[in-house]
Amino acid sequence: MTVKVYERILQLLEAEGVNTIFGIPDPNFVHMFHLAEERGWNVVAPHHEESAGFMAEAVSRMTGGPAVCIGTLGPGVANLAGAMMCAKVENSPVIFLGGQRARITEQRVRRGRIQFVKQAELFEPSVKYCASIEYADQTDEVIREGLRKALTGTPGPVYIEYPSHVILEELDVPDALPPSRYRLVGQTAGQDRIDEAARLIREAQRPIILAGHGVHTTRAGASVKELADLMACPVIQTSGGTSYIKGLEDRTFPYGFSPSAIEAVVSSDLCLAIGTELGEPVHYGRGRHWVAGEAARSWVLIEQDPEAIGVNRPIDVPLVGDLRAIVPQLSAALKDTPREPSPDLDRWIREDAERLAELAATAPSGMSPVHPARLIVEATKVFPADGIMVRDGGATTIFGWTYSQAKPHDVMWNQNFGHLGTGLPYAVGAGVAAGGTRPMMLITGDSSFQFHIAELETAARLNLPLVCVVAVDYAWGLEVGVYKRTFGPGSLETGTHWSTETRLDKVAEGFGCYGEYVERDEDIAPAIKRAYASGKTAVIHVAVDPKANSEEMPSYDEFRTWYAEGTQ
Repeated sequence: MTVKVYERILQLLEAEGVNTIFGIPDPNFVHMFHLAEERGWNVVAPHHEESAGFMAEAVSRMTGGPAVCIGTLGPGVANLAGAMMCAKVENSPVIFLGGQRARITEQRVRRGRIQFVKQAELFEPSVKYCASIEYADQTDEVIREGLRKALTGTPGPVYIEYPSHVILEELDVPDALPPSRYRLVGQTAGQDRIDEAARLIREAQRPIILAGHGVHTTRAGASVKELADLMACPVIQTSGGTSYIKGLEDRTFPYGFSPSAIEAVVSSDLCLAIGTELGEPVHYGRGRHWVAGEAARSWVLIEQDPEAIGVNRPIDVPLVGDLRAIVPQLSAALKDTPREPSPDLDRWIREDAERLAELAATAPSGMSPVHPARLIVEATKVFPADGIMVRDGGATTIFGWTYSQAKPHDVMWNQNFGHLGTGLPYAVGAGVAAGGTRPMMLITGDSSFQFHIAELETAARLNLPLVCVVAVDYAWGLEVGVYKRTFGPGSLETGTHWSTETRLDKVAEGFGCYGEYVERDEDIAPAIKRAYASGKTAVIHVAVDPKANSEEMPSYDEFRTWYAEGTQ
């Protein structure tokens, strides 16, 4: 068949299951946008290309596959840079497509070329693969190599650009190949390693599963649930893996922030780590809570990148490959020898439930402005059971770790890179991936919310069922706390405060959204219910106590055991 280059790019992406594209249309891309919509794609134009990158990343997390966003030549591509770096650190397979002027422009010995810079060399360090489609008949090989690199080993972003003179050229090509014909998919582990891992699991008295970010971004929850049932053990969440797997909610405990998790880790004699880099937030699997019992504890790690094995700690049985393939292998090896529940599992479940109930009962109440702990409790108590939770902000997220009463099956937040402002774009991307059918709640701080506040219009235009609960202290709350700890109470808090006249609910109304202002505990949940009932994207402006927000962050000492090194 004869097709234009831009149509072939869409065909190659469709073969990988991609049907959504984010970006701001430009002469480089109008043909592609127009055809994508004709072919039934979701074509979403946000207000900033960085938002486009975050939205694409959210789609990737919700689908378990690659996602695509576009930046026009020069400034549009420059705006992608933050999202590109974020996708690299968050291990997200986002395909960044960049437009460029015809190569004749690059070869001119002239100054003053409009919207022109050599782009690829600027972004090469931030991606797994960086290339340009210089000739039309390179289209298949370059796009496939980008997808291969993005999805092989540790996932990550790629950058592909094409000069404007290439995009409209014609190709005579066959049907696009399915992924299995041009790259490795569903890589399993060797049976000898599976048998050894199964033996260690059967012999263990107190095994645990350490579930990381990758369990959720690969959409592998159901298979991990089957394995966890066979192992009859607690599931410990990393701070990046905070989605709850259906059916495992009661016995899933957050590492470091739940006494049940700490006791399970300390007493464990085997750890099966799935979809985690064993990084700083879990003390590399060898410090702090892991020190006790280290000599008697075996480690099994499921890891897609062979170069990651043994980097942060020794591993007894590495299982290299796609966790979506390896977890079922382990389940098959254990299906005839299911374990009895770990001796203390029922007690840990009971004590963790009691901990959450006590936090809900003891979070400071009756304050106006509201205590941020009480905001989290009241908001998460009315979180819809089938909802998507999105987090953003510094102090607000730390309060959320401890006080959340919800156990959502899908959580979006930027854990590894710590990039503020991702919350609203993540929510838009997740909503698009879910077809606009699942309710969403964004819990964020005011400073973070304003990074990409223009995307309220995008959410409203798409009619997404999103309620943004914004903790407003008119400050960079976490940074105010740093000033106080560094220089003492009453010190100058330079650059951390902003206008107390700003009303985010009114800003939301200006974008065509639903807005409410709240300054009392008892009004939070009713306002959220009204927001969902409105049928609109909504913003609940909750005035929170600045002193509590900066000085009373819960579990902060635990947080600092892995975050403070090299930062403060």
